Amino acid sequence: MKLALITGASSGIGAATSRLFAENHIAVLLVGRRSSELIKNVEAIGSLATPFVCDLGNARAVQDMAHTIVQQHGVPDVIINSAGAGAWKTLQATDVAEISSMVEAPFLSSLYVTKAFLPYLLRRDRGVIIHIGSPAAYIAWPSSVGYTATRAALRGLHEGLLQDLTNTGVRSCHVIFGKVDTPYFKVNQIAASKIPWVTKLTPTLSPETCAKWILRVSRHPKPLTVLPFLVRISIAFSSLFPNMMRWIARL
Repeated sequence: MKLALITGASSGIGAATSRLFAENHIAVLLVGRRSSELIKNVEAIGSLATPFVCDLGNARAVQDMAHTIVQQHGVPDVIINSAGAGAWKTLQATDVAEISSMVEAPFLSSLYVTKAFLPYLLRRDRGVIIHIGSPAAYIAWPSSVGYTATRAALRGLHEGLLQDLTNTGVRSCHVIFGKVDTPYFKVNQIAASKIPWVTKLTPTLSPETCAKWILRVSRHPKPLTVLPFLVRISIAFSSLFPNMMRWIARL
């Protein structure tokens, strides 16, 4: 593995993953909307990092970016879709612009990036695509309709790719983390009271811990990785006892 493309690399998990991959002598392409943050991260990482400012919700812009990257850097060995946004609100409290923003990231951004690079990966018959998801793809909690719907759509993208990529050398992986210590909750003005109480029983992950798992999955791809352990158990429980899990999520 020589080259990794990481979306949502301005901060949080994406930024931490960029640093860790570079520390492991892997060239990283940092993709995001915030030019100043990307450049700051690239300067901190050094010569192995290259920034690409792109509106990932714009299919044409993503296609152009992919063409430029392949021409200048080659085909990425791993693509990490970690861009994501969205407040937790009821549907009636969410305006159309907010819904569109949540659809763009993580769903459309992951869809467009994957679609743009997939022909190159298939032609080479090698590559790993990692989608960073949320427990909301399996377990919904109150006041999170837009957030839940778009995370479920990301899961659907991954599941569909698993079918289409059978008998190829390209792997799709869905990595789900519980609560992570990032600016996400502050940026999206998510009050502590809205966070499901069951998360209090699980450790909060650091972006650096998440990055280590992403690196591990990139080296040893598997369809689904869920952390921490209690979140994995909760997802399994929800498939067996969905009504019970819905009740627990409302507490």
